[in-house]
Amino acid sequence: MWPVSLVFGALSGLRAAMFRAGWLKSSRLPVPVVVVGNIYIGGTGKTPLTIWLVQALQAAGMKPGVISRGHGSSADGAREVGAASTPAQVGDEPLLIKQRTGCPVMVGRDRAATGRALLAAHPEVDILLTDDGLQHYALQRDIEIILFDGRGAGNGWLLPAGPLREPVSRRRDFTVINTSRLDAGLAAAVGAHRGAPAPIQMVLAGDHAEQLRDRGVRRTLAELAELARSGPGLRIAAAAGIGNPARFFGMLKAAGLRITELPLPDHHDFQDRPFAALDADLILMTEKDAVKCAQIEELRDDPRLWVVPVTARIDSALADQIVEKCRGRSIA
Repeated sequence: MWPVSLVFGALSGLRAAMFRAGWLKSSRLPVPVVVVGNIYIGGTGKTPLTIWLVQALQAAGMKPGVISRGHGSSADGAREVGAASTPAQVGDEPLLIKQRTGCPVMVGRDRAATGRALLAAHPEVDILLTDDGLQHYALQRDIEIILFDGRGAGNGWLLPAGPLREPVSRRRDFTVINTSRLDAGLAAAVGAHRGAPAPIQMVLAGDHAEQLRDRGVRRTLAELAELARSGPGLRIAAAAGIGNPARFFGMLKAAGLRITELPLPDHHDFQDRPFAALDADLILMTEKDAVKCAQIEELRDDPRLWVVPVTARIDSALADQIVEKCRGRSIA
């Protein structure tokens, strides 16, 4: 497939050049825009990074808002994510971001129009984050963060011969690698853009699980591992409808849990009731999956379903540098 990937690269490069030259229209918003995206297809951890960044900016005294395409959203125009929103209306990831941060979140196909709508509804917002949208050049941006995971750049080829949407040498302001072990080889493989700062490590960590039907009921992962080892043993399964389920399963195994793995397609809607025939006493899932299962009465009331919240751990210097860069941009 390498000849096709060469054509793909030429066309995508031409498109980007046309935006840079002004031949294709792009819009600039009156506040700084930070894009959190990836060039590797599939999930690399963008949503946890976005949540971490929103919280870090809030702690720095800024008032961030988030815009997103909203995968699976039924909205044609811009739609704000609210307490009563459902994943079918706004997408699972925007709903999770809203629940975790409380900041204004809006979804829509046209990110520039969505950004303008968010700023009109929330004039206090002084910085916008776009969850994904790295290749959405119709919206100008002030800062680009490219996120990789332990898979690095794969074989280094563009689609369809490889896993990349754009060359690994693509310019960016920051490179973040979602991995529990950052070695020199991995850092060199993804940090190929000349002049970019050294890659920053991000680790996703979770230390407890919460019952889906009653999030106040909690157990540490260490406690669950001990219950699984004692007596007749607790049979534990883990389900993940994310871009890279192996990452979630690996985190649970590192906590000492022996699990039956149930990988599901990214953004799985759970309407097929995948747990009905699963022989397990307890089923662990990601927060992204939980926001959809909580909308289905049969699953919401299943006592076997437990959620494992994860938190991104990153050097706080990343947020400091983003704040500093944004201070150089005049806000209208």
